[in-house]
Amino acid sequence: MNKIPFALPEIGEEEINEVVDSLRSGWVTTGPKTKKFEEDFAKYIGVKHALAVNSATSGLHLALDAVGIQRGDKVIVPVNTFTSTAEVVRYFDADPIFCDIDPDTFNISIAAIEKILSEHPNPSEIKAIMPVHVAGQSCEMDEIAELAKKYNLKIVEDAAHALPTTYKGKLIGTLSDVTVYSFYATKTLCTAEGGMVVTNDDEYAQRIKVMRLHGFNRDAWNRYNSDKPAWYYEIIAPGYKYNMADLAAAMGLHQLAKADKFHDRRCEIASKYNEAFKDLDQVQRPFVTRAEDKHSYHLYILKVPNRDEFIQKLSDKGVGTSVHWIPLHVQPYWKEKYNFEENMFPVAMKNFESIMSIPIYTKLTDIEVDYIIKSVKEVYEEII
Repeated sequence: MNKIPFALPEIGEEEINEVVDSLRSGWVTTGPKTKKFEEDFAKYIGVKHALAVNSATSGLHLALDAVGIQRGDKVIVPVNTFTSTAEVVRYFDADPIFCDIDPDTFNISIAAIEKILSEHPNPSEIKAIMPVHVAGQSCEMDEIAELAKKYNLKIVEDAAHALPTTYKGKLIGTLSDVTVYSFYATKTLCTAEGGMVVTNDDEYAQRIKVMRLHGFNRDAWNRYNSDKPAWYYEIIAPGYKYNMADLAAAMGLHQLAKADKFHDRRCEIASKYNEAFKDLDQVQRPFVTRAEDKHSYHLYILKVPNRDEFIQKLSDKGVGTSVHWIPLHVQPYWKEKYNFEENMFPVAMKNFESIMSIPIYTKLTDIEVDYIIKSVKEVYEEII
């Protein structure tokens, strides 16, 4: 068995041909395919506005800008997330308030949010909550919405893992002020790099549209397809360079068309893993809050004994793994910036000590899935 990488995108001839078509057309930056991708994505999610960007990090930055985050504000962020979720808060010279997590779902803890809000010396400084749907398991959005309403907070969802996750039958992306998806190479939908911001709020959408491309009052596609002379534009805000190129959108069009098929395959693999590992007493499989909801299974995270040894032994057998994530409060920048101690977020730290993610992607063959299962079981027996 050759080495099985931790993740690989599934890119078909449809995506390749669409990218080639863009190259031949001469329109490679934001243009007709980006516009079509946005329209298709908005329809798929069921929202008024979908705005394509060059990364989910860019999208989170734009989302916080749209809801009005300013210097000195505070934003509640789970400590168990990738650094981009928190770093975009610092772009405003604002501060993330890290929050501990639920031990089963690995998502932000409702009790911990409530404690922060009730005990903060100046709760009016806190302007937003950024829930992260870890691995594709939805956060408890009703409880988060109740707290947001009580304390007058905006909700910006980091849905980098959450396509097509549902919460109580509703797709993530339809539940809050603004939601941001990632289309990075390892995600459930791949455009190499890229992301999408979705919202039902017209003002937020307009602000994001302006700010993602230098503060132009019209993007390049609209300028060159307008009745006004193509050279004319107006800068109405100090914006950024966050637009998605048509080369990426060309991939996205076909990836989105396959999203449900991709999800079915991920669920099929997850089901095989669940069945295979159910008798491993010291291994905790992914926790699913509601069986009737969709878990995207962007990741399949296990809690295992002797995690580091487990990872090394799987590597020796040719199985790629990863860890999601090292809690942010022990990362040098965040630790030094806010004088964090390791014991400040005990659930996240205890979780981190035992978690590892094994491969779950659509290009895995049944033979490879069986080999991964066999390898995990063998390593478990060796360690136990």
